[in-house]
Amino acid sequence: MSSLMPLQEALEHITHTLDVITPTESIPLLEALGRVLACDIESPINVPPAANSAMDGYAVRCSDLASQSDLIVSQRIAAGQPPSPLAENSCARIFTGAEIPAGADAVVMQENTEIQGDRIHFLETVETHQNIRPAGQDIAKGMKVLSQGKRLNAIDIGVLASIGVADVRVYCPLKVGILTTGDELQSPGAALQPGQIYNSNGPLMTSLVQSAGHQAVKVMHANDSVADTEQALQMLSEQCDIILSSGGVSVGEEDHVKHTIERNGTLHLWKIAIKPGKPLVFANVFNTPFIGLPGNPSSTLVTFHLFARLALAKAAGEQLALPTPYPVKCHFSRKGNQSRDEFLRVHVQNGIATPHVQQSSGALLAASQTDGYLHVPAKHDVTPDSEFNFYPFACF
Repeated sequence: MSSLMPLQEALEHITHTLDVITPTESIPLLEALGRVLACDIESPINVPPAANSAMDGYAVRCSDLASQSDLIVSQRIAAGQPPSPLAENSCARIFTGAEIPAGADAVVMQENTEIQGDRIHFLETVETHQNIRPAGQDIAKGMKVLSQGKRLNAIDIGVLASIGVADVRVYCPLKVGILTTGDELQSPGAALQPGQIYNSNGPLMTSLVQSAGHQAVKVMHANDSVADTEQALQMLSEQCDIILSSGGVSVGEEDHVKHTIERNGTLHLWKIAIKPGKPLVFANVFNTPFIGLPGNPSSTLVTFHLFARLALAKAAGEQLALPTPYPVKCHFSRKGNQSRDEFLRVHVQNGIATPHVQQSSGALLAASQTDGYLHVPAKHDVTPDSEFNFYPFACF
């Protein structure tokens, strides 16, 4: 397992290996925002259920206006009021959203009419079906409106309400355990001792997990020892659906995560042909799915966006893919001597990408000060007229 797995192969391997691991539950619609649908939803009704008026005006029979331009008003129809069939040689005063009476085949908006005593004078030629919203114009009965695996947004909630759905079956939130490793890490707020740095990966991963719609139910830190690492992973496996870690997955003598997995589980994948982010582990430990991200903060961020985000989605029942990139030109030159696909943090202005001066895998600020990733495939020269795919951070 020492060779580097290509990016696309690694993505397919992770998403095809993982299964949905959360149960389902039925909850009220108003509690379903941000939850993942556990089944397809088909509409039991037409929306609208009956033809209705798109305008305030008058419902007419076009054949009546073929030989006359004045009609008497035979009824008044407000929204929510059931109409009577339209009498011949008459019109119905109708308001937006009101049901079209039987026999009417057009609505003339009131601006194109004049009131003349007890009659309405029509100023323009009338066309069949004008200003009428047909039954099922928005949603037809039996139509699949939402698919299993959709994470529900506010618009989805509105759509479900429009077809009369009061309760929805969704997947239970994915319970994610988070582990950081390293003797050098200190919690923010505490005083740094010589040789220490603050633990940014714990808050970073917790926030990434939560922003993706999952629950970070337990966050732990393990020092660089076999016993500490093993104890933390066992505890997380008992309380969580899936474990996400940073650090300890490389080849150093103080990197104990990979070795702990090999003793207590199955290693499916190790090392990806990308930069930053080569040492990534996908495994099972103590019978729990595990994703081990590199310890350098920018590597942690890239590998979460590209791999962990999709893995967590698959485990949670969500249908998710990498965001669709768009091509940008490059405002720099570089020889294609990279053996791995590279994800540069870049500014994009007027469709032109400029890389941040700091591309170190240990530097997180560059991601905060740029717009997204420029994906430069391995062995590709970069010239000012070349184009590469750009992934905005906002899409993840």
